[in-house]
Parts: sequence; structure tokens; C-alpha cells
Amino acid sequence: MKVLAHTAARFPLALRPVPLAAAVCLLSFAVFWTAQRAAGVSMIDLMVYRAEGQTVRAGADLYAMRATEARLPSTYPPFAALLFTPLTLLGVPALRALATAANLGLLLALAHLSLRLAGRTRPGAALWIAALAVWCEPVWTTLRYGQVNLLLAVAVLWDLTRRQGHHWAGAGIGLAAALKLTLALFALFLLITAVVRTRSGAGNFPLGMTIKAAGAFCAATATAAVALPHDSLRFWTSMMFETGRVGHAEDTANQSLRGVLARLLHTGDPGLWWTSVAALTAVLGLAVAVRAELRGERAWAAMACAVTALLVSPVSWSHHWVWCVPVVVLLWVEGSRWALLGTVFGSYALWWVPHGTGRPELAQSGGQMALSALYPLAGTCFLVLAALRPWRRSRSA
Repeated sequence: MKVLAHTAARFPLALRPVPLAAAVCLLSFAVFWTAQRAAGVSMIDLMVYRAEGQTVRAGADLYAMRATEARLPSTYPPFAALLFTPLTLLGVPALRALATAANLGLLLALAHLSLRLAGRTRPGAALWIAALAVWCEPVWTTLRYGQVNLLLAVAVLWDLTRRQGHHWAGAGIGLAAALKLTLALFALFLLITAVVRTRSGAGNFPLGMTIKAAGAFCAATATAAVALPHDSLRFWTSMMFETGRVGHAEDTANQSLRGVLARLLHTGDPGLWWTSVAALTAVLGLAVAVRAELRGERAWAAMACAVTALLVSPVSWSHHWVWCVPVVVLLWVEGSRWALLGTVFGSYALWWVPHGTGRPELAQSGGQMALSALYPLAGTCFLVLAALRPWRRSRSA
């Protein structure tokens, strides 16, 4: 005991896991912030969000807007533009600093909710996870662009980690889907689970969450329709189907099945190939998620649903894969050697191939196509692992 007391006196953080983790996390964040500023990041997507807010305040045409030197368009539903209007109240330097600080806070929240979803609440663990996760490519790029990916992931996981019957559980999924439509797959997953449980006589507890998610989505969309009737009509009848507005399908940054197929087939429009593969993946992915939920494995179900949404989305930029944080946390908590998948997201290897102007992705070699498909490959591996997990458990039993 005297030795421990002497050690604690000389190294006050050595025997205190939470203060030590907090110090390491703060140092990691500080170095990260410095590195991003030294790199001169433009936070270009944040500037687009600000321009959308300015367009709403000016009463101009939201989907005719072009922002920044890259002349980027608005691609989110009108509800997002309403939420972006407060961004116009700050100058650009202050807005960039606030957005970075907010995203770092959201990363901490994502780490905490990931542990909670996986059933692990070890003191200081979320701080260690955030300190490491901030350097993985999806998180780095999210903060580099000033994106909203961490906010959306936190909103969904907040719902999925509530106790059964929580009054607001479902609202986060609905509001997140009102900003990014592919997240509506979580509501579909809950609905299918409720229907299956009802037919089997096991109750239908996810149904209430599904109804609240649908209600929140409809309320947000209706609010936007009242405030921005022209933009809402244009988005829901035209803009949402124009996937080319977002960018070229074959871009290396597009880590969805559509991007993989575009590079594999050397075409900017994989057409029916993508439609067929995406539909099949959606069915199989939802089946894996529902099966896990029925077995009482909410974490596996939620991550299977998240990965499925990323795979089937027409465009899943590399920064959309911030879901790698809860996926790797789940695998680590389970003690699986597959937690090494996390190295894929920390390698930045997808950027080792030719990319940029001139559309070089259309002429990739086999090795280059493999590198530029790392995230979809990792996601597919996770779905296979989730699908085989019950079989493995029964064999080992």
C-alpha cells in the first residue's frame, strides 16, 4: 500500500484512469485541431450549409444555388436548409471554430453511445476511443469538411440506446432521416422487427419507436413544406432523384456499392447492375439486422442496419463511414479479432489510387479498384460476420 501511495503521489494520473484518459483525449484533440489548421482546411461543406441558410433567408431558389469556388449545389432536403439558417449569424472564422469544437464533442458522445449500445460502461473508455477515432479517415474528413455525419449518428444511436418505452425514443431517427434520407432504413428495420414479433406473439415494442420516428420525419418535412413550399415541391418531385448533382458515381470518395460498380465497370452510370445489387443487399442486410434484433442483440442489429444503409445509398462519401466507430467498438467489446477492421479506416489507403480531375477512376487497374473499395469490403465482411455469428455460437455451444 505504501508503494502504491508513493507511486500515486509521484504520478498522480497513473492510478486514475479517467483523468489520464481525459488528458490523453484533450492532447489528441489539441494536436488534431493544430494539424487541421496547419493543413488550411476550408471546411467547404460547412460553407455550403451556410450558403443554404443565406438562400433561405433571402427567399431565393434553394436548388439553383451554387456555393464556394467549386460551385457546389444544395443536395439535402429543405428541412436541412431551415436548420442551417442560424449558421448565417456567425462570421466564417468563428463558425469554423465552433463547428470543429461541436464535432469533437459529438465524437465523444458517439464513443459513449457506442459503448452503451455494446453493453460496456468502463470509466474513461469513451475518452480513449475518441482520442483514437479522431484520427481515422472518416472522422478526420468529417471535421475537415465541417460535415454533419457525427450529429446524425449520435441522433440515431441516442434512440437505439434508450430504455424500452422511452417517451422520445424514435424522434432522433425521424429527424436524422429528414436530413439524410437513407437513415430512414432504421425506421424500416424497426417496423419489420415489430411486425415479425407481433406475428410470432412476442410483442411489438419497436412499433412505438417506429411511429415516433415517422411522426418526427413527417413533422420536420411538413414544417419545411410550409416554410419553403417551392423548394419542397421541387426536391420531392425532382431533385431527390438526380443523384448526379452530388458528384460522379465513380469518385474514389464514393464508398457505396454504386461507386464500386462504377469503377469496376468503368462507367459513370452502373444502371441496372447497381439497382439489382443494391436491392439484394438491402434485403439481406435488413434480414441480418432483424434476426439480430429478434435474438436480443441490439448492437449487432443496429450496426448491420447502418452498414446496409451505407452500402445501398447511391452515394456514401468516405466521411459518411463515421459508423466505423460503433462498429469497431462492438467488435472490440465482443473480443473479436475482427476489430482489426478498424485499421482499414485508419489507413487512408483508398486515397493511394489516382483520383481528382479528369475522372481517372474510370481507368483503374484491379489493385486500384480493390483499394478504392476498402470500406464497402469491410462493411460486407461485417454483415457476413453478423449473419454467421448465431451459427458460430451454436456450433461452439
